Amino acid sequence: MTESPQHDPRGTDLARQIARAARGAPAKAKPKRSRSAATDGPTLLGDVLGEVIEEQQWNRELNLRHLISRWPSLVGAVNAEHCEPEAYTDGVLVVRAESSTWASSLRTIAPQLVAILNENLGQGAVQRVQVIGPQAPSWKKGRRSVSGRGPRDTYG
Repeated sequence: MTESPQHDPRGTDLARQIARAARGAPAKAKPKRSRSAATDGPTLLGDVLGEVIEEQQWNRELNLRHLISRWPSLVGAVNAEHCEPEAYTDGVLVVRAESSTWASSLRTIAPQLVAILNENLGQGAVQRVQVIGPQAPSWKKGRRSVSGRGPRDTYG
């Protein structure tokens, strides 16, 4: 009689295959750890998800998304009304402020913000907070435009 392949009662093999398929990687299974359901008992879903998150190295991104959802508690309600996190790349968190005044105010608390984020995400997760002001309006209208002095050209 042919033996059926070992079944992982916790379902982590299936979760790994799904995660690999989502990334576009081949869905081959890694060697499984030998655990017996009878000796370990049922495994909590949170434990299984924790293993998948750790294996896929999603910890930092999930923590960052969680902290961004708590943005008002990190920077204060007043600051949060006037700025929002815009991007995170290579340890640099980009925050956009609604005015240049708020941008300069946030630049003064940027070192404290880095410390708070690293305390919650782990040391080195955020190396720098870059605060940028509002985007300047574009004066370029239509398909064709002439380089010049912008809106002042129409005033004489």
